[in-house]
Amino acid sequence: MRRETVLQTHDLSMRFGGVVANDRVNFALKAGELRCLIGPNGAGKSTFFKCLTGQLKPSEGRVLIRDLDTTGAEPHAVAGLGVGIKTQVPNVFDALSVEENIWLAARRWLDAPRAKAATAETVERVRLGDIRRRPVGTLAHGQRQWVELGMVVAARPWLVLLDEPAAGMTEEETAFTADIIREINRTASLIIVEHDMAFVRALADIVTVFHRGAILIEGSMDAVSADPTVREVYLGHKH
Repeated sequence: MRRETVLQTHDLSMRFGGVVANDRVNFALKAGELRCLIGPNGAGKSTFFKCLTGQLKPSEGRVLIRDLDTTGAEPHAVAGLGVGIKTQVPNVFDALSVEENIWLAARRWLDAPRAKAATAETVERVRLGDIRRRPVGTLAHGQRQWVELGMVVAARPWLVLLDEPAAGMTEEETAFTADIIREINRTASLIIVEHDMAFVRALADIVTVFHRGAILIEGSMDAVSADPTVREVYLGHKH
């Protein structure tokens, strides 16, 4: 059975003056897929992510979400299609509890009864039960990241886009985050921009490697790791 293509780009390019950050990128994500975008610093993956989420308007090309042209749409319009987005910029309210933050995220898209139910479901799903009533401002870095993941999935999105969800985490926190993301993948397709190669290997069946603003190669982690060009431009260097 052929799976639906839920997100794709056609010749997507992004220029900043004379600098080409993305160069005619053609990308496709299938329903139920979990895809990691990797590449060295400056490879263009974060710019590409921002074009998908509406943070940037591409210079050329198109972004399609379930065949709807979302090129240049505002982030709230993209989110309104059922897309959960986590950027690198924290989006939590420190003075409010974990539960209150998640409820506010759910209430943005759901009516009060459904938001209440979604909050309870999300607290358990993202394993935040032990800290549900603590103010977010008192939490450790990894716990704050998990609250943000909870806020992303609170409205039950069918597509989730995450920008470096394991950044700054300990090895134990990273492993826990991978478990949470696998749980999210049961009900949502995912695109994840990430640097941590062990984290990527634990998660993704297929990875997309960016280099100089374009897609260098796509394939399994084993195939990508064995590719001599990839090893030269990325895997042999520490970022």
